[in-house]
Amino acid sequence: MLDDTIAAIATPLGQGGLAVIRISGGKALAVAGSLFAPGGKSKKKLAAAKTHTLHYGHIVRDAQRLDEVLVSVMKAPATFTREDIVEISCHGGIRSTQAVLDAVLGAGARLALPGEFTKRAFLHGRIDLAQAEAVADLIHARTDLALSAANEQLAGKLSQRINTLRDDLMLVLAHIEAHIDFPDEDIEPDTVDGLARRLDNAGRLIDELLATANEGQLIRRGIRVAIIGRPNAGKSSLLNQLLGRDRAIVSTVAGTTRDTISEEAQIRGIAVVFIDTAGLQESDDMIEREGIRRSRESLGQADLVLHVLDTSEPLTPDDQRHLEEFAGKPRLLVLNKSDLPNRLGQAMNDGQPPVSVSCLDGSGIEALKDAIRSQVWDGEITAEMLEVMINSRHQEALRRAAESIRTALAQLRAGTPPDLVAVDLRIGTNAVGEIVGQTSTEDLLDSIFSTFCIGK
Repeated sequence: MLDDTIAAIATPLGQGGLAVIRISGGKALAVAGSLFAPGGKSKKKLAAAKTHTLHYGHIVRDAQRLDEVLVSVMKAPATFTREDIVEISCHGGIRSTQAVLDAVLGAGARLALPGEFTKRAFLHGRIDLAQAEAVADLIHARTDLALSAANEQLAGKLSQRINTLRDDLMLVLAHIEAHIDFPDEDIEPDTVDGLARRLDNAGRLIDELLATANEGQLIRRGIRVAIIGRPNAGKSSLLNQLLGRDRAIVSTVAGTTRDTISEEAQIRGIAVVFIDTAGLQESDDMIEREGIRRSRESLGQADLVLHVLDTSEPLTPDDQRHLEEFAGKPRLLVLNKSDLPNRLGQAMNDGQPPVSVSCLDGSGIEALKDAIRSQVWDGEITAEMLEVMINSRHQEALRRAAESIRTALAQLRAGTPPDLVAVDLRIGTNAVGEIVGQTSTEDLLDSIFSTFCIGK
């Protein structure tokens, strides 16, 4: 596949000021050159152009001008894929962009698969597999923290630790395999102690990396927060305050919200999808009952519940029942209408203090944002933590590595024959290598790069 030349639209589809068609491969310059007519007095062919230069002209197919363009020429190996790359910047209309792409494909390139440009960068050794995944994280980053974590991984901070870990394991494995070649010689006790210390250190490093898994996934995917309560408690008003804009209809009429409304906001650096639900109550109205059913469905998918209570009214039997019903879920009690006289009575003890807010004047909303963040992430988010935020694939590989290393360590200390120790060490070393792509299968690579957009 690396022998052919690929092309794709590298910018989002739709109308815009500009679009970019990216071409990569050994024939990139020939393909683009066959379509490019230099503008002005220039007659220079793209193949003769200096690397990393920009050229003005037109894309011409069958003697018909398709678009006025700027063409970037970047020659191997100093490119993203380490192949020749040509990028055609054309006008961003849907039809004009597709016409230029069709011309490029007709001139000898083929349409790139999802993530194929980044896959070629990996296969040519420009980036490792963890860095390739960081490219996707960078594109999909929804918060400043997610962006910082992706940039750290793209810079190779995680890869450095993984490579150090793998080198240590390879050193132990080489020592063990040396003794396999000389079965009549036992491993000296001092040597066993030294190898055991290395494996102990490797296990501790893996545990440190595994400890970042939950935070890493939290930063990448964010959380879902369901806002519940009986009708007219102020759920929709609370959603609007948290979003900083009027998203949900607010009315004094109970039961205004009859369906779930989902909106995303960045809360203290974490992506939060807030789900405003229909008021929880018994109802004979078919539409309202469906809204309540969807509310309960959203509750089952939520990572956190904001249970809104109206402090201007006494606690009702429905309130009490819902307090008990949802006590087992991660929850924050939100006491709304704090600007009015409190008729709710003593605040409930739900494991932590409730948060008082007024959706009328916005008081208490910042404290609520702090409480939401504390529910999902307790403590400071440091730059060092962002450097090594592993994802679920890394987590699974490290768990396998940790198990194999523990087994190898126990066998080594028990005096098990070296060939049996080496089996588990190889499994652990290979599992660590999967993270950066030192050991990988075509199925694994296809699975990773298929999640990328076409053109990246």
